[in-house]
Amino acid sequence: MSPERAVVTGGAGFIGSELVRRLVARGARVTVIDDLSTGKRENLAGLPADAVRFVEGDIRDPAMGAHLRGAAVVYHLACRGVRHSIHAPGENHEVNALGTLRLLLAARDAGVERFVHVSSSEVYGTAKWVPMTEDHPTFPHTVYGGSKLAGEAYARAFHATYGMPTVIVRPFNAYGPRSHHEGDSGEVIPRMILRCLAGRPRIVFGSGTQTRDFTHVSDSARGILLAGHADGVLGETINLGTGVEVTINDLADRVADVAGCSRADVVHDAPRPGDVMRLCADATKARDLLGFAPTVTLDEGLASVRDWFRSRPETPEVLLEQELARNWEMPART
Repeated sequence: MSPERAVVTGGAGFIGSELVRRLVARGARVTVIDDLSTGKRENLAGLPADAVRFVEGDIRDPAMGAHLRGAAVVYHLACRGVRHSIHAPGENHEVNALGTLRLLLAARDAGVERFVHVSSSEVYGTAKWVPMTEDHPTFPHTVYGGSKLAGEAYARAFHATYGMPTVIVRPFNAYGPRSHHEGDSGEVIPRMILRCLAGRPRIVFGSGTQTRDFTHVSDSARGILLAGHADGVLGETINLGTGVEVTINDLADRVADVAGCSRADVVHDAPRPGDVMRLCADATKARDLLGFAPTVTLDEGLASVRDWFRSRPETPEVLLEQELARNWEMPART
């Protein structure tokens, strides 16, 4: 039997590259489409050249459709992030919403067997109840959340109108090796760990009582992979999370314990615009439909990020030169 063919948009990114590695491990031949705006070729280092074909390109470009022909599954992860949407809302919409629409059109025309749209817990906004089921109201706080929700709506519309085999997954707050500390993609866990390793204070925006459901990238990628193969999931929307709610203040303490710095070495800054105050997944549907269950505890996951940074050739101090503390305050764009 010939190997499965898969396409991963955003496959040189943080979650995307973990997904590519898992696909290759199961014998798939993978085409990665990435414009390298936030992804990195080095994230795919060590993968066999005969198993991974890299295409540098923008999903908004209709020419990208040619690379979907013959694919069994398209995993769509390419996007611009939440802080990016604050300083560049127009571009964020174009990539996340319009780019998804164009990719769905290309996948339909190419006869793709399954389209997995990777959305985000940011579509919910702040929780009205926890744990949050998939029918929780969606009131996104940012253009990022809104654009990811628009992409979901297009995927559902293509399923309803054209019978296209789509599945939507909503990962909650992925973290792990290869996570972003830099620029407007920088996230709280890698930034806190790097700061600890460099002997600098961790930064908490606002009160620190905000909560998140931190899910290790290995679990997130495994859930996405399952959505590409499980029976009985077409047309479904599925949360991927742990069901464990952690405050940012508690996270700062646990990072200190894992990375070896003082719990007291924390500074508070003003709240981030559009910040969601509470997120916690109900992953019952993922368990029932995908057989998904998270396997990595938060402390184990934090240690994996610490060890990954320690293995890098650059020192924590050098890596922190790429950090933008208030990473939504970029030059305003449309």
